[in-house]
Amino acid sequence: MSKHMKRLTAPTSWPIPRKSHVWVTKPAPGPHAVRSSIPLLIIVRDLAGYCDTAREARRIIGQRKIFVDGKPATNYKRAVGLFDVISIPKTKEHFRLLLDRRGKFRLMRITAAEAKWKFVRIENKTTIKGGMTQLNFHDGRNLLMKKDARTTGDTIKIEIPSQKILGVHELKEGSIAYLIGGSHIGQLGTVEDVEMTRSPKPNIVKFKDGFTTIMDYVFVVGDDKPEISLPEVEAV
Repeated sequence: MSKHMKRLTAPTSWPIPRKSHVWVTKPAPGPHAVRSSIPLLIIVRDLAGYCDTAREARRIIGQRKIFVDGKPATNYKRAVGLFDVISIPKTKEHFRLLLDRRGKFRLMRITAAEAKWKFVRIENKTTIKGGMTQLNFHDGRNLLMKKDARTTGDTIKIEIPSQKILGVHELKEGSIAYLIGGSHIGQLGTVEDVEMTRSPKPNIVKFKDGFTTIMDYVFVVGDDKPEISLPEVEAV
């Protein structure tokens, strides 16, 4: 596997110029896949605008001035994904990484109180020795529970970095979901029905807004109203 990436082949979700330079920083292996994440260096330099060059960004990150999910990040190649919280204690700024309606990564400014928690979606579950259930989340986290009370597709609100559960949003009728893929990416919708299929085909989620999508693109962010704010799309 190549350790390098050309700008022309970088994921379309990265809001970077494609022809200004040949190469771009490639995310290091981690909890997020390359196509669904963005390197911390690009966040510091291009999204937040704290510096102009990669050398300056590496220096800022190396000085432990950038926190991701409540912990200092020192690897400039660290893969940062959806709903990760980026904090800069020196400037008292906090951001949540989201996708806009064009499918581009954006930093959504949040308060210090909002920076103490994040959403994680249950990707799958595993029963381990002793009868406990291990929940596996979209950002690579795992959490052990004594009772199997959660369902794949539900969203857990956790405190960071302690991972204490603060709340649960179930994927059910009436829930507010944030679309992270498909033609309605970056939008909110109200769930009408969830069709579970017993085949290799993906599960389907219907929305009261008049469209359907696959379950992989649905991220529940509230029961009757969203708990997050969405980034605005710049006018063309």
